[in-house]
This record gives sequence, structure tokens and C-alpha cells, in this order.
Amino acid sequence: MSWRALLPAILGIAGLFVLAFVVRGVWRVRSLYRIHRAGPRPLRATRHRIWRNPGRAEARDLVYGPGGRNHVPVPPFTFLEEHLIGSHPCVSVRDGKGRRWRVKWGAEVYAEAFAVRFANACGYFAEITHFVQSGTITCDARLGRAADSITGDEGRFFDARFELDDPRVNKLFEEHSWAWNDNPFLGTPELSGLKIVVMLLSNWDAKDRRDVARGSNTAIFEHRMPRWPRPNREARYLITDWGGSMGKWGSTIVTRGRWDSDGFEAQTPHFVTGVQNGVVVFGYRGQRTADVAAGIPVAHARWFFAIAGGLTERQLIAGLEASGATKDEAARFARALVARIRQLDI
Repeated sequence: MSWRALLPAILGIAGLFVLAFVVRGVWRVRSLYRIHRAGPRPLRATRHRIWRNPGRAEARDLVYGPGGRNHVPVPPFTFLEEHLIGSHPCVSVRDGKGRRWRVKWGAEVYAEAFAVRFANACGYFAEITHFVQSGTITCDARLGRAADSITGDEGRFFDARFELDDPRVNKLFEEHSWAWNDNPFLGTPELSGLKIVVMLLSNWDAKDRRDVARGSNTAIFEHRMPRWPRPNREARYLITDWGGSMGKWGSTIVTRGRWDSDGFEAQTPHFVTGVQNGVVVFGYRGQRTADVAAGIPVAHARWFFAIAGGLTERQLIAGLEASGATKDEAARFARALVARIRQLDI
């Protein structure tokens, strides 16, 4: 075949690369503008944290996750409002204890429910999130996208993710969130550990404040800490969207996925691919590959292994089943996750 015959295909591929470059440039400029327009963070914290000691491995709770048993959604659920932004149907409800929850449906439900449990078990801050297999939401409003998820006269729903919306917490999202290369924890094992959690869970969607034009998946939650003689405020740095987890990592929509035990297992042997000059080399690819996977010292990997290495398959299976996994999915995900963690014993 002559080069003239191949020319249209070559030009088409080149055009796609140019288009992708232009689109990324537009996103970058829009993000910078939004951050500049938003101004300084409205943050009054006297302490900044990204990690706290999770205690003995055998005592860590992956069934109830962040918040524990006392923060499980309790029926009856009453509709408050529908959220029309985002990629999946979402509503806010009030539960039987008067607490407000954001309820979401779709492909990310199981991954998010488990990811927060695993991150919490490793000492990282995460939103109180639960998988609810079925229930009813009292709703008299006319629904949009959520009409397919809350059905019938009784308002039945299935396979939902409940995320606590606590009004006492000052939540800083989007322009006021944080970036992998701009936070108080640069160079610490604690930040490296959060990066390792992202990779262990194959969370390819690791966007941060720099990506605010597309949506940042990081946030800062400011909590009031009652201490004598006056209350202090603690800023907790966390990831708020784990929906791209538990499948195949990848840098394109063709190569990546979510909640896919086949893909998760297939990539597990390539989780750690070697060590070069005292730095761990990971097979991970995602939205922020260089920021997440590069430059993690062996010493930081060993620090994290000392924390996560004690988690058992039984604990992981319990957390996965609490997140909606079938018994087969739970067993396969847990086995692969343990295998990944063991690769950090360098």
C-alpha cells in the first residue's frame, strides 16, 4: 500500500492528537481562571492532617467503614431534592435519625462503597458511605434522571450508595480543594501511602484541584475539634470520588474500567514492576500518572506495608460484601488485593 493511500488515516490520527492537545489546554486555562477567581481558601484550621493511625490491623472495621456502626442509614427515607449535575442519578434524603444523605445510583456504587472502607482501614480520611441494597424513599416530587432509580408508588430503590452530608463540616471542594503537587504533606510517607491506596484500588480517576474545569476529586474537610480552653479546627485532606476503582487502571477510556474483577486480577502481577535508585516502579496508569506513581521511595512503601500488610482476606471479603460484591467477586478482589499489598514488602 502506498503512502498516498495511508495519508488520510495518518492525517486523521494526527488530527486527533492535535484536538486532544487543544482540549487539554482549554481545560488547563479554564481551571487556572476558576482557581484565581475563587480566591484564597476560606479555611481557619490550626491543624492539617491527611492520615491518622488506624490501630491494630485485626481491629479495623471494613464492614461499617468510616463512622462505624452508629452511622448506618436508618429508614424511613424522605426525599429532599434531586441533583442534576454529575454523571449519575443522585438525590438528597433525610433518614429516620434526621441525618441528610446524598444517594447515588449507577456503575460507581460498589467501587465507592468499598474504596472508602479500604482507605479508612489504612488510616486515611474518607466520607461516611454505605451500600444499601434496597429500600423506599417517600417522594412526592416530579423526578428527572432519578425517576428510573426511585420507582413505583412506594418509591422503591435498589443498589444505592448513601453518603453522609454533615452540615457541621466545612467542606472545601473544587477550586478550594488540593493538588497532588500542592499540599502540606509533600515528601512524607503519609502522602505516598495515599498514592499507594489509589494504585492498589486501580483508581484511574485521580484528578485534583488543577483539573477543576473537569471536576476535582480531592477535598478538604474542616472539622471543629472541642478542646479546652477553646475549640480548634482540623483540616482533613481526602479523596471524595473513588468511582473509577476496582477495575483496570489506564490512561484512556479504552484501557480502563471500574468494578471488574477480571481486569483487576489481570493487572495484579504488574502492580510493582521493580525498583530503580531506591524508588518503587509501579505499573499503574491514570489521569495523574506522574503525580501518583512516580517518586515513591522504597522506605515509604515499607512504611505503608507495615500498616496495610496486616489486613486479611477475611476482612477484605467482609468489606467487599458490605459494599455489594457477590461472594465470587469478593473472594477474587480480596485475593488480588492481598497479592498487590504483598508486592510492597520490598
